[in-house]
Amino acid sequence: MIRHVCMFKFKDQAGGRSKSENVAITKEMLDKLPQTIDYILSSKTYVSDSKQDPQNYDLILISDFESFETLEKYKVHPDHVAVGNFMRPVRLSRTCIDYTV
Repeated sequence: MIRHVCMFKFKDQAGGRSKSENVAITKEMLDKLPQTIDYILSSKTYVSDSKQDPQNYDLILISDFESFETLEKYKVHPDHVAVGNFMRPVRLSRTCIDYTV
């Protein structure tokens, strides 16, 4: 099994919305992906507590896939691409790790 972990840092303001609004929209979009992409074995998103250090990342995604092949299919799935298209202009940074569990 492959675990895919991504962390995102968002801009304070972008797209006419606050950071918290963009984080909430992103979380909602990511949480819907397992309903339309059946090869996601599991997926959880977590939002950093507002009381945490502002230098911390704002959102983390932890997803599991059967193989690197299914992870690659996920990366180009239109629903996943749509999330990326929304996020790109509202995020500051992204970091990711993929590893075998």
